[in-house]
Amino acid sequence: MDYTLLGILITVVIEAVFLGHKMGVIENKISTLEKKQDKHNNLIERTYTNEREISIIKEKLSVENHRIEDLEDIQHEYINKRN
Repeated sequence: MDYTLLGILITVVIEAVFLGHKMGVIENKISTLEKKQDKHNNLIERTYTNEREISIIKEKLSVENHRIEDLEDIQHEYINKRN
């Protein structure tokens, strides 16, 4: 067998092993990034949910404050009528 052909074959095998190793490293990094992305997306979803709930609570608080103001007005009217 020719030494040149043997050298080329060894080089191809080494490059294939190196490429396989690099692909494994890349897949590992992609997997790690996917996990981080999933955590980020979960955080964003929870943030949107919290913002919606806060908006609802603010609206309810506003309604309750108006009811209290109305009741205070009624109370003041009643007190003024008594006097």
